[in-house]
Amino acid sequence: MTRGGARNRSGPGKDPNSLRSAAAGYVLTALPSEGYAGEVPDFPLMEFTVLRWETEDKRRYQVRDDEATEAFRRRELELWEQAWTYPQACAWAQESWRWNTVAMWVRTQVVCESSEATAADKGAIHRFADQIGMTPAGLKENGWAIARNEIADKAAEKQTEAAQVPQSSARDRMTVVNGGGEG
Repeated sequence: MTRGGARNRSGPGKDPNSLRSAAAGYVLTALPSEGYAGEVPDFPLMEFTVLRWETEDKRRYQVRDDEATEAFRRRELELWEQAWTYPQACAWAQESWRWNTVAMWVRTQVVCESSEATAADKGAIHRFADQIGMTPAGLKENGWAIARNEIADKAAEKQTEAAQVPQSSARDRMTVVNGGGEG
C-alpha cells in the first residue's frame, strides 16, 4: 500500500506571485475575461430519460415521461451553450478530452435544479466544477487565471469619473473679459 506523497489540494497551493513559484516556472495560463466565442461542440452524452411512477392493480412501475425528458434535454442543451461562453471554454476547446466532464457538470447542474436532486448530486456538482475550472480553486488547480479586461476597466473608470464631475450650465462656464467693448 502506498503512503504519503502529494495529494490534490494537500498543503498550501502554489502562489503564482511568489519567488519560489517563479523560480520553478509556475505560471498561470490567462483566459480571456470576455469568454469564448468559438464553435460550440455537440453535447457528447446520450439523452437522459426521465421516468415517472405509475400504479396499476397495486403494482408500481416506472414509465418514460416524454414531456419531462424533452424539457430536461432542452435545459441541458441551453446550459451547455451557456457554459461555452465562459472564459474556461477557451481551455476546454483545446482539450476535447474534457468535454465529457463538462457535459457531466451540465447534466448534474440540471439534475440539481430539480426537486429530485439528492445530496450526492449536490456534492458531485462541486467536484465537477473544480475539475473543469468553474470555481476559484478549480481555476488554480488547472493552472488558469481569468485575465482582467483592462480596456473595459478603464472605460468603466472614466464613466465613473465623468458621473462624479458636477455638471455646470453654460452660464457658469462663461468668463468675463476685462475691457471688452467699453471705452
